[in-house]
Amino acid sequence: MEQTFAICRVAVAPIRASSADQAEITTQLLFGDQVEVLEKAEPWWRIRNAYDGYEGWIDFKQLGTLTEAEYEACKQRTALVPAAVSNHVIAADGSTYYLAASSNLPAYRNGYCKLGKEEFQVLFEPHTVSGQTTGLELVSSALFYLNAPYLWGGRTLFGIDCSGYVQAVFALYGIALHRDASQQAEQGDVVNFLPQAQTGDLAFFDNAGGKIIHVGIMLNANQIIHASGKVRIDPIDDQGIYNPELGRYSHKLRIIKRFINPIPTP
Repeated sequence: MEQTFAICRVAVAPIRASSADQAEITTQLLFGDQVEVLEKAEPWWRIRNAYDGYEGWIDFKQLGTLTEAEYEACKQRTALVPAAVSNHVIAADGSTYYLAASSNLPAYRNGYCKLGKEEFQVLFEPHTVSGQTTGLELVSSALFYLNAPYLWGGRTLFGIDCSGYVQAVFALYGIALHRDASQQAEQGDVVNFLPQAQTGDLAFFDNAGGKIIHVGIMLNANQIIHASGKVRIDPIDDQGIYNPELGRYSHKLRIIKRFINPIPTP
């Protein structure tokens, strides 16, 4: 098959485990996510997300085609949708698209972005990715998602899973995380002990078989914000996350990783 590139042209699009509407949703594409097309079985295309390498099946009508040059240019994620609710763009036909936080705004310039040949007017101030942040800045965006419902494979305020949540928050600050918690646990620098955890560190949790199955963002050495039923704040100690509503530990701590520069010691 001739190499084909495309971009998500809707606010959010489901990526499925196989080429059927009934198939499990494994993740989602957001507006401006560019992909490489690996296989076509109309109306389904198997794609690879350029941002995190995740593969799956999508209805091709939710994509717009790109040239290879446009595909490469879209990888420069310098203007993103900020962590706010009322973000929308206007298409050339006058219709409105309401966008999810951390969505990409390719080729943004003078109030417009472009998805291949399609141009959209951006009616909000984009979040500029500087590549530098602090734990407090990161957590301020993390709190935007508080109470968002849990959704396996979700990446938006209206449904999000644990790894999609931390991926979306970190993307706003130019920190590219993989899609699944087990993959994210292979990134970053190890924090040896829980009392050394700082705001913005990621904590990972495993199951009885030792597989990483959950991730959350440390608010401090005693609290974590994570997606479990909904995005919530819970206490954490050496054993793991304690859920006061359940009256028990819900997740067993495995490892803590750091992705931003540590706070300088006085």
